[in-house]
Amino acid sequence: MDHPARQLKLRSALGENRLDALLITHLPNVLYLCGFTGSAAALLLTEKESVFFSDGRYTAQAKAEVRGARIVIAGKAPLTSAGGWLASKRPRLSRNRQRRLGVEAEHLTVAAYRRFAKLVESDFRLGSAPALVEQARMVKDSDEVDRIRAAATLGATLFDTALDAIRPGIKEAEVAAEMEYAARKAGADGMSFPTIIASGKRSALPHGQASAAAIPARGFVVCDFGVILTGYCSDRTRTVHVGRPSQQARRVYEAVQAAQQAALDAVRPGTSVGQVDRAARKVLQKQGLAKYFTHSTGHGVGLEIHEAPRVAAGQSEILRPGMVITVEPGVYLPGQWGIRIEDMVLVTERGCEVLAPGNKELMAL
Repeated sequence: MDHPARQLKLRSALGENRLDALLITHLPNVLYLCGFTGSAAALLLTEKESVFFSDGRYTAQAKAEVRGARIVIAGKAPLTSAGGWLASKRPRLSRNRQRRLGVEAEHLTVAAYRRFAKLVESDFRLGSAPALVEQARMVKDSDEVDRIRAAATLGATLFDTALDAIRPGIKEAEVAAEMEYAARKAGADGMSFPTIIASGKRSALPHGQASAAAIPARGFVVCDFGVILTGYCSDRTRTVHVGRPSQQARRVYEAVQAAQQAALDAVRPGTSVGQVDRAARKVLQKQGLAKYFTHSTGHGVGLEIHEAPRVAAGQSEILRPGMVITVEPGVYLPGQWGIRIEDMVLVTERGCEVLAPGNKELMAL
């Protein structure tokens, strides 16, 4: 990862965004820009330099991981340390005017913002910065794509574990535990999110995390799972049926499968994410099922499980080569059952690549 180049590109964009400095406190953004994986950090970017702040717990780790930035270790919180550093540099930073400092407002509590403002208010006018790092993170470089592909490949193997574990009477949480144990044994850093195993009526809950409920003798089971591998996330959903599915269950499953394929076919450079969402909904609308599709069609994936862009109605972000998104339409009939099918997709120069492709035909266990 070329962290210094990422910092330089962002510092070069400060002027056009009417900023004299930018304070990064969202840890995935700190990681993206300088490589630090710890739990307490801030990164300050000015037009001329990058300065990293952490505390004494991370002295050795910061020295080993941080690239492209001066390291400041202090016996106080990183945000306080950054404010104190700015105050101490007042004469050198002054331009006989109050300077503009952008902060990541969505990732700062009101209390933290106020404490920081008191430290720098005489020299800086604080304001919410544009999501510059998140915008940069949308397009992955080749190293990131390799890591995401590896995470997707490892994550996909967990479905075999689920198939071996799913049977009537076993608790959803037990199936999830088997999958998470297999992921760790295979080398995963951890899970991208709490594994979803939602069966029977609970499959109608889009985010029905694995519970103590027993898998019924007949019904759908939604399996949504992902791993973190070398810092990058994967995300995948498959839905299976325990027992013989009814004709209605088959019809709805095939509609969701067709909706996902239509959305996959729409993924290409120059297409808006809203168009991808619309492609999936159009198929479900024809089947009278669109009102039961209650979430967005997908989202970006990378250092975080949910990143920009959001693949949803009304969103205008244009797909570009290097973006990685999920495509995951679903249908949820309240009190009955639900179905979701999800794959991760890399936008390529000519279309898209489904990462870790696999069988999506309806399986009856």
